[in-house]
Amino acid sequence: MRPFIHSSILVLVLAGVLSAETGYDAWLRYQPIQDANVLELYRDLPASVVILESSPVLKTAQSEALRGLRSMLGRTLRLDNKLPDESCILLATLAEARQVLTGTDLPANLPDDGFVLKTTAVHGHNVVLVTASNDSGVLYGTFALLRKINLHEAVDHLDDREEPSAPIRWTNEWDNLDGSIERGYAGRSFFFENGSVVPDLTRAGDYARLLASIGINGSTINNVNANPLVLSSDFLPQLVRVADALRPWGVRMSIAVDFSSPKIVGHLDTFDPLDPKVAEWWKNKADEIYRAIPDLGGFLLKADSEGRVGPSTYGRTHADAANVIARALKPHGGVLVYRGFVYDHHMDWRNLKNDRARAAYDNFAKLDGKFDDNALVQIKYGPIDFQVREPVSPLLGALPHTNELLELQVTQEYTGQQRHLCFLLPMWKEILDFNLHASGGDTPVKDIVAGKTFHRPLGGFVAVVNAGHDQNWMGADLAMANLYAFGRMAWNTSLPSARIVDEWTRQTFGDDAEVTDTIDNLELRSWRVYEDYTGPLGAGGLTDIIGVHYGPGIESSERNGWGQWHRADEHGIGMDRTIATGTGYIGQYSPPVAAMYESLEKCPDNLLLFMHHVPYTYVLHSGKTVIQHIYDSHYEGAAEAGRNPELWKRLRGRIDEDRYEAVMTKLEYQRGHAIVWRDAVCNWFFRESKIPDAKGRVGHHPNRIEAEDMQFKGFKMQAVTPWEDASGGNAIICPESRCTATLTFKGPSGWYDLAIQYFDQNNGKSHFSVADGEQSLGEWSADLVLPSAKLDSHTSTWHTIRGVALRTGDQIHIVGVPDSAERSAIDYIEITPEPR
Repeated sequence: MRPFIHSSILVLVLAGVLSAETGYDAWLRYQPIQDANVLELYRDLPASVVILESSPVLKTAQSEALRGLRSMLGRTLRLDNKLPDESCILLATLAEARQVLTGTDLPANLPDDGFVLKTTAVHGHNVVLVTASNDSGVLYGTFALLRKINLHEAVDHLDDREEPSAPIRWTNEWDNLDGSIERGYAGRSFFFENGSVVPDLTRAGDYARLLASIGINGSTINNVNANPLVLSSDFLPQLVRVADALRPWGVRMSIAVDFSSPKIVGHLDTFDPLDPKVAEWWKNKADEIYRAIPDLGGFLLKADSEGRVGPSTYGRTHADAANVIARALKPHGGVLVYRGFVYDHHMDWRNLKNDRARAAYDNFAKLDGKFDDNALVQIKYGPIDFQVREPVSPLLGALPHTNELLELQVTQEYTGQQRHLCFLLPMWKEILDFNLHASGGDTPVKDIVAGKTFHRPLGGFVAVVNAGHDQNWMGADLAMANLYAFGRMAWNTSLPSARIVDEWTRQTFGDDAEVTDTIDNLELRSWRVYEDYTGPLGAGGLTDIIGVHYGPGIESSERNGWGQWHRADEHGIGMDRTIATGTGYIGQYSPPVAAMYESLEKCPDNLLLFMHHVPYTYVLHSGKTVIQHIYDSHYEGAAEAGRNPELWKRLRGRIDEDRYEAVMTKLEYQRGHAIVWRDAVCNWFFRESKIPDAKGRVGHHPNRIEAEDMQFKGFKMQAVTPWEDASGGNAIICPESRCTATLTFKGPSGWYDLAIQYFDQNNGKSHFSVADGEQSLGEWSADLVLPSAKLDSHTSTWHTIRGVALRTGDQIHIVGVPDSAERSAIDYIEITPEPR
């Protein structure tokens, strides 16, 4: 007899099977555990979750424990607010735990946010204890307990103690009040829209949950290029709403402020930091805000940088500017974070002694000890601007008497903007472990920043994240690993990269060994791969630095005031930053570090061109010349990126189809754009140096047919600027309603892949179709979101049609239909034998 299935049960079953994975839950999916042997590990887990006080954060910890355990173990635990006469999971501060667990060995104290996980007993009943010195620590411990279960670790004999590496672990969100996000690649703001805070802050609260789960305890919610409106009294009730959304997760809100606010908002006749009425205005403003938001983290200030006004208006110092605000915040426990990103963007590029890399040190080192004890200088990891390879900023070792924050970037401004896979933790680990010898001994950056080297009261880590309204927060599923990695690294700077990424992969995609091995491998290789096909040997500025900071722009950094030069010409490449003959930048390091960089023989290859100007024929430690390294690294990096889609194919059917297809689309795009990078850089340096590639690759593309060499109807040839952004320097565009380009296939009959390189501008959605004679081979729309309206390296992309049977003499037709200002531009077609 056929069993009866109630319709509501069937709907629920189908919903579970068909439900889409959006990436919204990130690493907090709490996927149900199916393995009976793993479930056995948690058979004796207590049936109740207890809190003894009902603060908002403790309530959050309790509800999160219920949510996670119900999802992973299929059990709905009881929620209690007093210790029951049975086994339980107890979430309590140390003070509370001591009152009810009198026989348990508890630590005498813990630093703020540190926690202990411990299995103990009371009155003969088992207790799984999560305890900390403060409520936030209990929440972090709760997430740690859930993480252990998510990773299938035993929890029956717990005795773990964790302490954060540094007290400040914040994100910077560069959200504007109109809802846009500067350097944001994942949609619009979930904090602001149309000059106001959004009506529904649910997503902001869910973001705070993600941050809390990895130990992040603060977030600056608005752009460092701050709108003065955020300090107006009328806007304060809206800020209160955001703080309320973040507070249950222990995330303290902070705000970026404009230094001229006393004049613009307060209507004073000055914003001079040494003027008493300015100091009084900042004090009154801080008092007003803290009355409404008592747990505000503080203010972030960018001043005298990139057009922002600052203390130089009145001949004052950065310490003067920081301290007038820090003193207003101090009675409330707030901090003033002063961004050390200060430089002159109108430098004379003709002066070979000018050097933007010197700027942070030159501006701030002389002010060491002059900042108040609740002020911090926020210092970018390198002296330029979030490049794929920079030396550690010498300023980090030059402020023994000043609190520091290390500024990193999760949003991939110069590292692929989430369209390219580039996992940044291996870079960050190199920075953290670098020994600056700042006190004459071993002083790795991680100890300096955390305040351990110089025993400073404050310190920590900040990441520019710029999460947006895209379902998966960062605009790409695999890019979320960078946010997870930042939080885990900021919490414990000693955790290995391989462990952190494996935690993220398993929680995000599950425990399938093929899945975890493949994704871990893709992530851990990706930074070096990206570096290989973009910026060689520490040469900055090959990315378009005066535009959108995305595709190649080899000359964009030259002959302008932005100071991000690489000084490449027909003879050689690199900035001479030596003490002996260059800008003197190397002299900003301690003697042991300076000696390494000053010497051509000792300088590591991967930073050679950052420190020295050398001829293209200079021989590296690897035995290659500089020019051959440029050629080889770009071809090898592009080839590595090209293999990633093949690795990803192994996972079809092993993860949900939604995320499988989303990631495959990104990896296929990266495969094509890596070739754009490869060709642009190699062709430019070949033309400049006139030194051929020893392997004969540069300038030789036997399978490539330039669009301008095809027969076309309606299409018109157009030069592309700069010339290296298109193969052969030209493309064809369609100024009409429909255009056709045709080529005759001259190769032997067989199976081939067809790659059409075209330009997907952001000012329309043109349409393409390809046919072999009368037979359609496929069609697509140019509807990617790319950061340019021009035919250039930012919009150059490709579409691949695989497994096409071609015969000698076949006529291949490409039809372009333009839309709005996007003109169905085509660069070339590449026909390669199908891999066997």
